[in-house]
Amino acid sequence: MSTKSQYGEVKDDYHKKIMAKSIAILVVCIILTLICLVPIYILIVNSTHSSNDLAQNPSRFFFGTHLGDNLKTLMNNLPADASKTAKRVAAQYSSTFSVGKGYLNSLIIAGCSTLLTVFFSAMTAYGLTVYEFKLNSAAYTFIIGVMMIPVQVSSAGFVRFMYSLKLINSFIPLIVPAIAAPAVIFFMVSYMKSSFPLEIVEAARIDGCTEFRTFVTIAIPMMKPAIAVQAIFAFVSNWNNYYTQNMILKNADYSTVPIMVSKVLAFDKNIDNGVNYLCVTLSILPIVVVYFILSKFIIAGVALGGVKE
Repeated sequence: MSTKSQYGEVKDDYHKKIMAKSIAILVVCIILTLICLVPIYILIVNSTHSSNDLAQNPSRFFFGTHLGDNLKTLMNNLPADASKTAKRVAAQYSSTFSVGKGYLNSLIIAGCSTLLTVFFSAMTAYGLTVYEFKLNSAAYTFIIGVMMIPVQVSSAGFVRFMYSLKLINSFIPLIVPAIAAPAVIFFMVSYMKSSFPLEIVEAARIDGCTEFRTFVTIAIPMMKPAIAVQAIFAFVSNWNNYYTQNMILKNADYSTVPIMVSKVLAFDKNIDNGVNYLCVTLSILPIVVVYFILSKFIIAGVALGGVKE
């Protein structure tokens, strides 16, 4: 057998192995995608069915025709000839789940918290990366250590402190603490160490640019991928933060979407499963839309932030 033919066989074997590996990776990715998306699809489909349909088959794969009826029940906008039971169910849901109020409160908390998180975390990461001082490594180690403390450990003291400050039923305890975000700082420090040139800071100083202006006009634009990724994660986290919101917000006027959904799912009388699924669908719809629109930033930012020199 000639050397050329041997080389051809080796090349064919190599291509077969690459093809088999690619097919295996593709199959795994498809399976993982289905595991993630099928529950969301079933949730949306179930929100278009009536409670009687779901009692017969809880998991449906085809859209129903009762989405409008479920919306009318949720909004308490039933026709005048509706039965007394239907009106009683609608009154129960509409008094607990207010889409406009819940969205507004959740957007205020999640939006303001996200802005504070990404701005001050970027500023902290910039300081730890650009400036050399004696306690640099100690400060970074302390921040990493704070990541290991579960929020449940300090929740009792936090709530008691908020009571002493008379900040219960206020958005302030849910927004201001977002300034301290150790996990976001850790990610941004890793990102800056891998892709932020320190020479550009020296050049700005030589040109007479102040430190804060250098951070705002040079560092932040260069950190856009990392900021975009962490903004998405921070928004989703604060939107879904039922634990802390439930401890601080006791007044129904300040209820957020997660609090409203938890109250709806706790109903033990006059339950309408179609409306329950619709409530959950409405609660996750904004973050699902935002995630899919900005998913390219997540992929790019994680890839850059996970590489170190």
